[in-house]
Amino acid sequence: MMKNIATWAIALLLAILGIVANADDKVTVFAAASLTNAMTDISVQYEKEKATKITHSFAASSTLAKQIENGAPADIFISADTKWMNYLQDKKLINVASRKEFLGNKLVLIAPKGRGFNVKLEKSFDFSKAFDGRLCTGDIESVPAGIYAKESLTYLNWWDGIKTRIVGAQDVRGALAFVERGECGAGIVYETDAKVSNKVEIITTFPEESHKPIVYPMAFVANAKNVNNDYFAYIQSNAALEVFQKYGFSILKKP
Repeated sequence: MMKNIATWAIALLLAILGIVANADDKVTVFAAASLTNAMTDISVQYEKEKATKITHSFAASSTLAKQIENGAPADIFISADTKWMNYLQDKKLINVASRKEFLGNKLVLIAPKGRGFNVKLEKSFDFSKAFDGRLCTGDIESVPAGIYAKESLTYLNWWDGIKTRIVGAQDVRGALAFVERGECGAGIVYETDAKVSNKVEIITTFPEESHKPIVYPMAFVANAKNVNNDYFAYIQSNAALEVFQKYGFSILKKP
């Protein structure tokens, strides 16, 4: 009887130790909403090979940066622009030595499937008359996609004619959802977002010179609980870069 109890106690102790070990062997990634599909696939791929649990939080880069500033327990931050990475760097909230700028993207104009319209990428074109309804994008003051969108609209001299019809979503996937449901007649999102939806169509791609370069930097958060260099390197590996490319991201720097 005593032997059985002892055996059971040892098994219980090992189970508890295993749970604790697994809890510690977890990486929390805060990543821009546009990375949702690619990062999910990459993490699933990684977890098949390693005994590490990858947890994600996807949202606007601005939202994630503010959460990190307020003490949210993130290990890795991947932003959709340099602005919010710089914001955390200025506050000494990222590990500067780990910072990598490794992905790029394109900005596109979309419409609900079957409701496309003609557009000329010319400053003389009256964009406000090209479609009916609202124009959805990320919040133009804080969400990277919205900031890029305002830059492009201003460059093309379309801003004044359309600014009162803009709906700023909390992140780029929110803007995509509005267009998918037909609640907005058009939207400005990343090419990678448009490509994962069968409910929208791409009208045109904004010229690269119309906005600041779309760059995705990543870094370890300062004082990260789990500094998993292996996973950080895996995100930049050829296997992971192939996934990013599959979703339409451009690779700025290969390992």
